[in-house]
Amino acid sequence: MTETNAERIIDAHIHVWTANLSSYPLATGFTQKDLWRPSFTPEEHFSYSRTVGAVRLNLVQMFWYGRDHSYILDLIQSDPETYAGTGLIDLTEPEPEKTMVRLADKRCFAFRGPTEFDHPAYENIFATGTEHKLALSFNMGVDLLPALERLCQRYPQTRVILDHVCHVGIAKADYSEADLVALLRFAKYPQVLVKIGPFQGLGARQAPYLDLLPLLQRVVEAYGAERCMWESDSGGPIWMKNPQTDYPAALQLIKEHANFLSSTEREFLLFKTAEACFFKR
Repeated sequence: MTETNAERIIDAHIHVWTANLSSYPLATGFTQKDLWRPSFTPEEHFSYSRTVGAVRLNLVQMFWYGRDHSYILDLIQSDPETYAGTGLIDLTEPEPEKTMVRLADKRCFAFRGPTEFDHPAYENIFATGTEHKLALSFNMGVDLLPALERLCQRYPQTRVILDHVCHVGIAKADYSEADLVALLRFAKYPQVLVKIGPFQGLGARQAPYLDLLPLLQRVVEAYGAERCMWESDSGGPIWMKNPQTDYPAALQLIKEHANFLSSTEREFLLFKTAEACFFKR
């Protein structure tokens, strides 16, 4: 990696929320007791992440804000070079695809959807993804890949992102070869990308995360680095034991320990793939 690119990092998946509930209220049915902690703001993230470089962030909408994306939209508007957004799809809306287009105008270029893939709304959602060059991401296990496959076949131009390595190594640290093979076989769909992480939630869940190297290598070999991106899932349900040391350790796994990666492949994992998905259109 060049000296300039060595400090370019995009954290492809973090969650943020604020304690300022008067300006950013929770959706109906949620209370402060539902929050994983009182707040997790970009500033809290930067308190440890900026020690490793000029980190940019893909902000994934929190479900306890419901359809109200105001918090991440305000952050994006305040600094669109640093922040991009992934909105939430609500299948109970009459026309969720129109919400996608409205949010895309405010620089949300990806959308996380429920895994009810037989829902009739998904036809228009995937078609909208193709027409407006918007990505669809899913938090799911490999057991749901057959249901998603039908839509990938029907809409080969709609970019699909599998969050959290499609749960391989998360649900079970000693994941089965069959689960991994199911994920690797899905690489036959060229529009499918994989978020690799969170390292604190995979395998032994212990820095320096060296046990994850075989998983990382096989996923990158199957999908190609240009279809893989690193994510910390900061603000997610699995917290790092010590972010000040664990966050740099996660990046060091890719930068230093994954000697099977070329410098160009490292650039794709650390910022180029995420940049193409979330900051460009």
